[in-house]
Amino acid sequence: MARQAQTGSKAGSKAGSDRTDQPGGVEEAGARARPEPAARRPGRPSGSGRGPEQRARLLDAALALFARQGIVDTTLGQVAREAGFTPAMMHYYFKTRDQLLDVLIDERFLPLRARLGGSFQAHPDDPVAAITLLAQRLVEVAGHYPWFPPLWIREVISEGGLLKLRMHERFGDANQKNGIAYIEKWQRDGKINAALEPSLVFLSVIGLTILPLATSSMWRNDPARRKLTADDIARHAVALLTQGVAR
Repeated sequence: MARQAQTGSKAGSKAGSDRTDQPGGVEEAGARARPEPAARRPGRPSGSGRGPEQRARLLDAALALFARQGIVDTTLGQVAREAGFTPAMMHYYFKTRDQLLDVLIDERFLPLRARLGGSFQAHPDDPVAAITLLAQRLVEVAGHYPWFPPLWIREVISEGGLLKLRMHERFGDANQKNGIAYIEKWQRDGKINAALEPSLVFLSVIGLTILPLATSSMWRNDPARRKLTADDIARHAVALLTQGVAR
């Protein structure tokens, strides 16, 4: 009996030693027993705290590509690469190009459209001041947003531009009609030249301001024009529109 008790004591001591002191004891067994971390579920990409910044970079990249090669010829994958992201990141924020375009219209174009459209309302009784303000604002917007001039020329003024079609579908032509109504009233009041075609005045301002800025890369090395600034372009446009070429 004593021998058995001694043997049992030694066995218990050895078992206790195995559980606590030796490799593979309680600590290691507990580590093995812990569940593995769950795999990350699909959803917001890693670094989601930077979500607004990532989304803004995708919008900026889309505008740069749309201005450079047109909306129709730009894919979501190209936008992702331009922004330095994966296609999966792009598709997390924008599922289709139409969705991306609608977001751009709401968040980037509508504020600019409202600013440009308020020029005539700011000077309802002074056409020269109104047209001057419009030209200045166009040049100012183009200076802040380099994508604006080439994108406007490619997608708004040109026939069949996808941006123009999308804007018209969503907002109609109320702004255009409102601007024409101002010009017709100024003509009736004898404040501007009656020979002007009201529907071409806004297009003329665009042609004298945005077109030179959109094509500036082609004439920046021209000795006669390379020193021109945005203010010079605005001044020339206003002088030509309000005074013509007569002295």
